[in-house]
Amino acid sequence: MSSNFTASNIGRLVWSEIKPALLATFWICLLAFPLMTLSINPTNQTYSFSMARIPYLAGGTFALSIIWRFFLKRRSFQVITKAVHQSEGLPEDLTKGPKPTWLTVVMGSKYRRQGLIVLLALMVVLPFISNPYSVNVLITCLIYVTLGLGLNVVVGVSGLLNLGYIAFYAIGAYTYALLNHYFGLSFWICLPLGGLTATLMGLLLGFPVIRLSGDYLAIVTLSFGEITRLVLNNLNITNGPRGISYIKPPGFFGLDLNGAPKDFLVNYLGVDPGMDVFKVFIYFIILALVILTIVCVFRLENSRLGRAWLAMREDEVACQAMGINRTRAKLTAFALGSTWAGLAGVVFASQITFINPASFSFLGSILILSIVVLGGMGSIPGVILGAIVITALPEQLRFFSQYRMLLFGALMVLMMVFRPEGLIKSTRVVHMHTLKNGNGNKTKLEALTGAPPERASSPPAASQSPGQANSQANGQANGLANGLAKPPQGPTGESS
Repeated sequence: MSSNFTASNIGRLVWSEIKPALLATFWICLLAFPLMTLSINPTNQTYSFSMARIPYLAGGTFALSIIWRFFLKRRSFQVITKAVHQSEGLPEDLTKGPKPTWLTVVMGSKYRRQGLIVLLALMVVLPFISNPYSVNVLITCLIYVTLGLGLNVVVGVSGLLNLGYIAFYAIGAYTYALLNHYFGLSFWICLPLGGLTATLMGLLLGFPVIRLSGDYLAIVTLSFGEITRLVLNNLNITNGPRGISYIKPPGFFGLDLNGAPKDFLVNYLGVDPGMDVFKVFIYFIILALVILTIVCVFRLENSRLGRAWLAMREDEVACQAMGINRTRAKLTAFALGSTWAGLAGVVFASQITFINPASFSFLGSILILSIVVLGGMGSIPGVILGAIVITALPEQLRFFSQYRMLLFGALMVLMMVFRPEGLIKSTRVVHMHTLKNGNGNKTKLEALTGAPPERASSPPAASQSPGQANSQANGQANGLANGLAKPPQGPTGESS
């Protein structure tokens, strides 16, 4: 035993960890040498050379490399240990639910409703205690929460890779801009019209891609997004690249909050003179839209249609073999997912009062897709958290100046390596039912098949003892669980 821990073995082990870190430090410093040492002043047409930042770069790179390798080895050890335990242990009992996480514990807590009320109250008070810049960041964050939840229906729940989702965002924004500019329609009339227009365009995109999946679907949706941007950029009615300006913001019972007199708001409504009333009003509109989106998406995911989307995501062939209408499932996914993008586009156009095709580039689709992947595909809380991280974190990293996007990209890479399932993993609710036998004793059975619990057991015979009745009920529970893991048997004993 002592021979395994000699000084030479320990030194060799330490060197095997330090050597890759030193190599990584050398290459990073070599590649970043011009950027870190040269400083050019275009005004005076001079340049300066300084090595002061190289030691900081080398030390930070070496430390991050050591930490990176440590966590990679730790993750590999956990995966190997889990595989060994599964190979040596008994088969997993199907009657046990998934391992509880912090999210399931919080959502299943008896104080869940009180916590949601406190969170909603905080969101209501937040714009009144924040500066105008923070309110703008909050509005942008909530808009991307809506977009992320809409794309989550298509990508996260249905498994349809859509790289042109920003097109529906543009359709909603231009619907409001054109109707307001040429016909003078108000925000409240154009809000449902923008969502309806995006829904129709989602159906129009869904019909040609019914039989496509994977990379082919991604290419078609990407082309749709670029075609939409080019059409908006070349039409005379949309004013081309100049865009549409002076879009009328939403009013409040006929009152124009953007141009309302300060004296009226301060004296009669008690508004703080330094507060931007228009931005606060937009904040509450998008907050209401986010709440509506969360409720609708949650109900959809737990409905029959949502289960059909999940089945289609796992295996389209098996989904169709089970009798699910794949065409209808795909069309509804595209239509409902694009609806929320259209609604968010209307709010976006009313917020900035100016839009042009440059605001809806391919980078926007990638940003929304990053929100879904980073937060957790199929997870509503994960998408919300992902939108907060994607939109708010770059604003908080502004003190890093030109390096903030580089740091943000590095954080994204670390997240994808060490937690590929996202910030909050998607979970499914497991329902527990209680079965009663003839003697009043109870046995628990998980509703793995969704069948009513009374059909899973029959009342015991009068001649049975209480012990025999309990044995029969527990045997039926185990039989139901084992039957889920086996294919159904035909009359001759063969798998049907």
